[in-house]
Amino acid sequence: MTDSQPATMTCGVCTEPGKFELVQREIPQTAPDGWVLIDIQAMGICGTDYHIFEGKHPFLQYPRLIGHELSGVIAQSTGPWKKGDLVVVNPYLSCGMCRACKKGKPNCCYNIEVLGVHRDGGLCSRMAVPAANLYPAQGLSAIQAAMVEFLAIGAHAVRRSAIGPSDRVLITGVGPIGVGAALFARQAGAEVHLMDISEERLQAVTSAFGFDHSHRAGSDILQGDLAEGFDCVFDATGNARAIEAGFPLIAHGGNYVLISVVQGEITFTDSEFHKREMTLIGSRNALKQDFDQVIEALKSGDIDSDKLCSELLTLEQAETRFAQLASNRDSLIKAIIQLA
Repeated sequence: MTDSQPATMTCGVCTEPGKFELVQREIPQTAPDGWVLIDIQAMGICGTDYHIFEGKHPFLQYPRLIGHELSGVIAQSTGPWKKGDLVVVNPYLSCGMCRACKKGKPNCCYNIEVLGVHRDGGLCSRMAVPAANLYPAQGLSAIQAAMVEFLAIGAHAVRRSAIGPSDRVLITGVGPIGVGAALFARQAGAEVHLMDISEERLQAVTSAFGFDHSHRAGSDILQGDLAEGFDCVFDATGNARAIEAGFPLIAHGGNYVLISVVQGEITFTDSEFHKREMTLIGSRNALKQDFDQVIEALKSGDIDSDKLCSELLTLEQAETRFAQLASNRDSLIKAIIQLA
C-alpha cells in the first residue's frame, strides 16, 4: 500500500434484502468536532438487524452498514478520553433542540437517527461517534459492553412502568429485549411471569435465569391466583395481535408497557380499557441512566452475561451464517460478533 492508497477496513453490510456481504471501505482517520473515533470491539446482532436483512424495516435505505449494539476502544486520545479506554456506544443520535430533547428525553428525539438504521452503524473496524454518546465501560469485557444497549431498553421500560416489590408482572415475548425487561423487573422486586409462543425459548430462558413462572402464549392464564390479572404487562413480541391480546391480562389499575413497535393499527375495547383505569405506556430506546444501571448490574454480577451470549462469531463467520442466525433466532438469546 502506498501513501496515496487509503487504508481500508472490512464492513458488514446489508446490500439489499436477503443479502449480507463483507465490503471494503476507507478507515476514518479524523472525526468531526465533538465526535470521537473508536475502534469497534464487538457488536450484538439485534432483531432490528435481522429485520433489515429480511427487508422488513420500514425506514431504511440499502445498502446499510448495520450494527448499533456496540463496544469499542478510544482510537485517539481526546478531551477526557484516553486511547484504549473501553466504551459503550449509545446509538441514538439526538438533535438536542426539539421539545423531547429539551425535556431530557433524547431517546425519543423528534429528529432521532439510530446508528445502523438511519445512518451507517458499527459492524466495522472504526467509526466516529458523538462524544456525548460514549459511556465508560471499565470493569466490563468488550463482549459485556456490547450487551449493554439491548439490556438498557428493558431497564428503561421497567423504570417507565414504576413497578415495585408488591407488583405481579408479565413479560410477553422473551427474546433479548423481553429477557432484559424480565431481569430488571425482578431486580425491582416484582413477581415476574414470562409468556412466549415458543416453548423452546420459554424453557431456555426460565432455566438459564431461574424464573419461576412461565406460560405458553394463547393459554388461559387468568385463573386461580392470576384471575385478576397482572399489575403490569410488558409487550416485547413485535406482533400486533399479541399486543391486542395483552389488554385483557392487565389488572384493574394496572399498566401496559409497549416496548416493541409494530406497523399498522392496534385496537382494543374502550370499555375494558376504561373500567380498569389502565395506563398505556410507550417505551422507546433508553437514557443514560438506564445504560448506567445496566453497566452496574453487569459489573456486580447481578446479571450473568455468560448466560446471555448464545453465539460468539467472527465477522467472516457472520457473512456465511447471517441467514442461518436470522432463521434460527428463536433458539438464541444474543449472538455477538467479535471484531477485535
